[in-house]
Amino acid sequence: MVSAIAPSVLSARNKVQEEYILPYEKSFTLNDMVQVALVGSGIQGIYDAGVALKVPGVKLVAVADLYDGRLIRAKELFGNDIFTTRSYREVLKRKDVDAVIVAVPDHLHAQVGIDVMKSGKALYCEKPVVQKIEQGREMIRAEQQTGQVLQVGSQRVSSIVYAKARELYQSGAIGVLNFVEAYYDRHSAQGAWQYSIPTDASATTIDWDAFLSDQAPKIPFDPVRFFRWRNYREYGTGVAGDLFVHLFSGIHFILDAHGPQRVMTSGGLRYWKDGRNVPDIMVGIYDYPQTASHPEFTLTLRVNFADGSGDGQQFRFIGSEGQMILAGNTISIKKQKMANEPGYTIDSFSKAQQEAFLKEYHAKYPHAYEIIGPQEEVYSAPKGYDHNYDHFLNFFNAVRAKSKVVEDATFGVRAAAPALLSNTSYFEKRIVNWDPEKIDFA
Repeated sequence: MVSAIAPSVLSARNKVQEEYILPYEKSFTLNDMVQVALVGSGIQGIYDAGVALKVPGVKLVAVADLYDGRLIRAKELFGNDIFTTRSYREVLKRKDVDAVIVAVPDHLHAQVGIDVMKSGKALYCEKPVVQKIEQGREMIRAEQQTGQVLQVGSQRVSSIVYAKARELYQSGAIGVLNFVEAYYDRHSAQGAWQYSIPTDASATTIDWDAFLSDQAPKIPFDPVRFFRWRNYREYGTGVAGDLFVHLFSGIHFILDAHGPQRVMTSGGLRYWKDGRNVPDIMVGIYDYPQTASHPEFTLTLRVNFADGSGDGQQFRFIGSEGQMILAGNTISIKKQKMANEPGYTIDSFSKAQQEAFLKEYHAKYPHAYEIIGPQEEVYSAPKGYDHNYDHFLNFFNAVRAKSKVVEDATFGVRAAAPALLSNTSYFEKRIVNWDPEKIDFA
């Protein structure tokens, strides 16, 4: 029996993060100030802006959204001096904007994101960085050609918890990796994208044509599709693009992985039969090839939007000498090495053969048979720690110094691709091959 272990509290910084993140404490002059615009002031956009403004030296100057009510709300939240508009292109014309947070529906990520970078502004783009595989190369190309900073919004990769997990893995804490499993379950209407629809939603208060853009089929105005866009393939990326991509991002960061070679998924629409055309349960199996940073391993992922046992998320990394579990802001390591001798099963041998076998066996393994029992270590982030803050801190430091971010376009595309291919496998009912190095179909 293993007794309870008091967790080791992680420091606010560590060796891995020092490569990316500058100290919190810094005074800023007006020349240091990063002036930010928000494009897409919905649920995630408002949250992102709130966190971004906690970073010293950041000012929100403009907000764009296609629904008038959100523009009114932006002024209520951030001040009447905020410039508001339906057109994100009006924001990109402004010389007082240094960086843009893009939190629009998935089908507009590539269009808006590339326009942001071409306008000479840094880009913080919510995940998945693209909705379609072929847009990945376009996003990477735009980042390289413009030289602009691009940070993708899977915030956990800036976490001190993930940095510690990476350090533990690289130190050999669980032996030789062979299997990873992760899940991200929910059990609520809001968690299943049943978002609220305002009473004034209409073709007058919403720019429906701009929402469809040239990225989605032309259909009559539908407030349900506008406010609950994640439920539809035409605008969103399903549970894989919303949640699997977080899991891929964390796994890739911890292991320095680029992605799987094979993608296989299954699932279905089991509970939320509200007109959506994407599944509410998906299970994926992924084969990762051997690389310089990790051996070949198998990954399983799961999302369940009607998990009666309660929602939650967890990673479990399995190796030859232990397991590492990430849950919330805590890491637990349980080590259990294999015995240094194989043991024997000789009851069915003749007595003479048993004696002969044991003589040879004890000569080869002279020490007594021993199983090395479990050893447990627990690490936890400080109370109140927020990885979202660190992710924006990383972004704004990179904007000021034109330095690297933790989650650039290439990283973001390599996390998005297997999530998008999960949908391909599900809808086309087939195994999909992928080349994560070339970022192309194998």
